[in-house]
Amino acid sequence: MIQKIKRIANLISNMGLRYLFFRIFYTIKTKLGWQKKTFPSQPKASAYTTLENWKNNVPPFFFYGKNIPNLPKQEKEILAETFQEIQKGIFTFFNKTKIKLGTEYNWLVNPSTGYRYNINKHWSEVQDLSKEAGDIKYVWEKARFSFLYDVIRYDYHFNDDQSAYVFQEIEDFITKNPINQGPNYKCSQETSLRVLNWTFALYYYKDSSNLTEALFQKIMHSIYWQIHHVYHNIHFSRITVRNNHAITETLLLYLSGKLFPFFPNVATWSKKGKKWFEQEIAYQIYEDGTFLQFSMNYHRVVIQLFTWGIQLAKLNNDKFSNVVYERAQKSLDFLDACTDPVTGKLPNYGSNDGALFFKLTNDDYRIYRSQLDDLRAVLNGHTNAEAESFLWYGVEATQKTPAKLPEISTFEKSGYYISQDGTTKTFIRCGAYKDRPFQSDNLHIDIWANGINYLRDTGSYKYNAELHDVNYFNGAEGHNTVSVDKADQMQKGGRFIWYYWINKAKASLTKEKNTFKFEGTIKAFKQLGNNIQHTRKVTKQQAQNHWEVTDVIQNKGNRKIYQYWHLHPDHLDAIEIITTDEDGAKIEPLLEEKWFSGYYGVKEKAIRLTFATEKKVFNTTIRIK
Repeated sequence: MIQKIKRIANLISNMGLRYLFFRIFYTIKTKLGWQKKTFPSQPKASAYTTLENWKNNVPPFFFYGKNIPNLPKQEKEILAETFQEIQKGIFTFFNKTKIKLGTEYNWLVNPSTGYRYNINKHWSEVQDLSKEAGDIKYVWEKARFSFLYDVIRYDYHFNDDQSAYVFQEIEDFITKNPINQGPNYKCSQETSLRVLNWTFALYYYKDSSNLTEALFQKIMHSIYWQIHHVYHNIHFSRITVRNNHAITETLLLYLSGKLFPFFPNVATWSKKGKKWFEQEIAYQIYEDGTFLQFSMNYHRVVIQLFTWGIQLAKLNNDKFSNVVYERAQKSLDFLDACTDPVTGKLPNYGSNDGALFFKLTNDDYRIYRSQLDDLRAVLNGHTNAEAESFLWYGVEATQKTPAKLPEISTFEKSGYYISQDGTTKTFIRCGAYKDRPFQSDNLHIDIWANGINYLRDTGSYKYNAELHDVNYFNGAEGHNTVSVDKADQMQKGGRFIWYYWINKAKASLTKEKNTFKFEGTIKAFKQLGNNIQHTRKVTKQQAQNHWEVTDVIQNKGNRKIYQYWHLHPDHLDAIEIITTDEDGAKIEPLLEEKWFSGYYGVKEKAIRLTFATEKKVFNTTIRIK
């Protein structure tokens, strides 16, 4: 009981009283059914404008109809194959896994479990975390309509009009998902994305004969009430979630006034949305360009939202406060520093839910180049690589040779330390938390050489997984770090909760003559003791793929310590790891078959080396042949 009280007190201390009171009041409102009044299920339809008026006075957007300036048509086989699969009802989930939903999918069945949600339930009555239903993200995936980008790009490049199919899908969703009912209204971010993606399609097909007055009115009615839903639920994201959800939703509210100026109330929603968006950017993107979610995947989400917001503001002769542009550029600088220059991929670091909302190339999901270049084109008028995606945003940009990555990049606000030695990258995380952590992974080290991620982060798999999977992927076991007594550096709570955040961490990365030197210390494992510290030192000689790593655990008592290394299974013969204790005695590793998740919901067999000792020091040599 005492430990439980301590954890509750720690949670309140971490999250704050504002979070606590809002969460309690929100739960009470939901239990009492008050949400049903705020979010009506059968609102009366109104005609906000006519199709003809909209076409004649269409608000500024990236493009108008099927004229995409300067974009050459290229009939690529991979795009045709993707489109053909969609036509057969086969959709790519989380930008990786292909699932056959069929051509008569009802938008309510979780394809991973077969569970069917009750469409007659108000969204506030739908559980988003249920063992029986499974991961609700599988239901949301098609309903966010990101698949439209593959269809529209196929339409453009192959001159094969798909307006009938696109409008059929949108109308089918509207018919089968009454406003504010069922699982597809549960998440305001999903609703926001759906509106943005429908808007993209409306502009592309604005001159189609398949866009009738009746259908236009039906779509406008649905879009209005979806934006209404986001506005009236915005503080849930801004207070209890406060991550990329809040950025997505506040951006939609701002853009609602630009894209749909004929809607009632939209001027107020847009004005507040702009203010809130600027506040979220200032809070969530730190001064050095790092992001409070500590996730490469989610930071890319913000990059795409920056691209939409900044470009549409520009096209509408509007501007954000300076902090938006500053943090957008700093975000680019940070993610550029994290990028492997050979492959365009980034470390598989942090929560990874397969999110790539606006996919405008044929690149693999793990390749970030085009999304970074889209924002680079919007901000600076140039790109680092040749791609089609920035042209879809109506940007004119030149291609420049990318600047050479700095040898040393340090981002102290979040604690990222990166050395780039030719085509070899060493990525180390060492930071304290002022915002909610999502994984217990401090002093993790990622090693890349010549495009191969030899020592890697295992990923996050999926959120509604078995407890042992959640603990493995989110905790120390799934990272290249050290554990005391197989415990995590922080204590895991329910779902996205951690107790005893690491609030003391310091690190430095320098280059002295021809040697890269890192040293970082965290105070952790508070659930085991009050003053346990882990110090990791890493040295690397320039132009040599040879690392010396020293791990020291202070004040661990008589507990055993464990050192984990996750190796790429296709390159085991190319990497050698030798570890000794503080007396120089060699420690024989345990070679274990474990798991790796490069994409959401996908587990692949992988190899982990685990070293264990009763003493307090690991001295490790890592060589890549």
